[in-house]
Amino acid sequence: MNLSGESLLVILLVGAIAGWLAGQIVQGTGYGLIGDIVIGIIGAFIASLLFPSLGIHLGVGIVAAIIAATIGAIILLVIMRLIRRGGRW
Repeated sequence: MNLSGESLLVILLVGAIAGWLAGQIVQGTGYGLIGDIVIGIIGAFIASLLFPSLGIHLGVGIVAAIIAATIGAIILLVIMRLIRRGGRW
């Protein structure tokens, strides 16, 4: 796998936007810029594993990638919150 500079920039941009959006939706989670990017990228990975097995297809393009990564990041943040609080919301 060979990533160009443009591909890496798009991945970081989608991750940052998705992580920030997920942080806004799931209140009380502030991880900073680097944390948001990491959460967004992990969220995109979660969505890429979860959505095809559920038969969900959001389309193609950067907007669909941001939406999918945001949903995955929200799932990740909710799981992190449940683990941190011992299963209580």
